[in-house]
Amino acid sequence: MDHHLLAIRVFIRVVETGGFTRAADTLRMPKATVSKLIRNLENHLQTKLLQRTTRSVAVTPEGECYYRRTVKWLAELEQMEGCMTDSQSSPQGVLRIDVGGGTARQLLLPALPDFFARYPQIQVDLGVSDRQINLINDNADCVIRSGTLADSSLIARRLFSLSWVTCATPDYLARYGTPRHPAELEQGFPLAHYRHAVNDRIQPLRFVEAGRQFEIQHRYQISVNEGGALLAAALSGLGIVQTLRFMAQPHLERGELVSILDDWQPPAEPTYVVYPSNRHLSSKLRVFIEWAVERFA
Repeated sequence: MDHHLLAIRVFIRVVETGGFTRAADTLRMPKATVSKLIRNLENHLQTKLLQRTTRSVAVTPEGECYYRRTVKWLAELEQMEGCMTDSQSSPQGVLRIDVGGGTARQLLLPALPDFFARYPQIQVDLGVSDRQINLINDNADCVIRSGTLADSSLIARRLFSLSWVTCATPDYLARYGTPRHPAELEQGFPLAHYRHAVNDRIQPLRFVEAGRQFEIQHRYQISVNEGGALLAAALSGLGIVQTLRFMAQPHLERGELVSILDDWQPPAEPTYVVYPSNRHLSSKLRVFIEWAVERFA
């Protein structure tokens, strides 16, 4: 039964990741083992579940039906086993979390000693980047991200809201002057822009006036695709930047950066802990979510 159950788990992962190689990577097992388990499962069922070509893997109609039923059954099985385990021991195991760089350095990592004091048997594998990951393909238990939740198959718990600040160094402002209105930024003020790590698009500076949002984007000196590097660009005097206030706050307090255009800042950005809806909420993930909601409320 254990071997058959493993084959079902592997089949589900192949469907969710869209290929044998990716499934093998996320399961940390050889690709040949994944292929063998799928063949054995198909032989056992006497049904073709996956249609393989040299470039892709497609789910057959029978495979799609089998996936829908087994993913629900497996979630119920894990839920039942989790209830038994939870009643007998404290949460344990490896928890894979992905989070943006600034949030990791200044918010999550300083708070984690409290989490480990409560749950010493949990290990955390922390992925740190501004890249939007795929929870299934990247085998993450949850992510902490800001902004609108686009994928309806995910569940999000709100943690906090992050306010924005537009800022530059005192030397920069002494050289170019201090803009009194966002529209003045289009009149010769060098900017440093954030460039999205996924789609490579430049994120314009956003402002609000009389309840109406508008954007400023003109020729920039530099763009970067990581929040910490954007802050470093501002500190180097390369341009005016718009960044999350908590990242800039220590530099604002020391006078290394100066906040400008405060009356036009965009709304605060909601931040969530996000996890897949079709996975059993393990005890280690459940306690992390509840701890994070409590800690950052």
